[in-house]
Amino acid sequence: MLGTMADEQAPDVAELSFEAALKRLEEIVRKLESGEAPLDEAIALYGEGDRLKQQCEARLQAAQAKIEQIQFGPDGSPSGTAPFGGE
Repeated sequence: MLGTMADEQAPDVAELSFEAALKRLEEIVRKLESGEAPLDEAIALYGEGDRLKQQCEARLQAAQAKIEQIQFGPDGSPSGTAPFGGE
């Protein structure tokens, strides 16, 4: 029942913006590091933090895949784009 109670209180991770997810993750880390959370709450917070971390990593990877690098022609003018990190 602990997981159900924690899930009801925790926001849906997939619906949070990257910034909101990161802020919530920072709050969880501070609370866990302070030691003020009872064991059951600490376990639930850890689970939520893990889901937030995974969501943030997925969003960063998606953003990186969208970044493009401007390609220049022999005359120095822009000639197109290429994926970030690609040659």
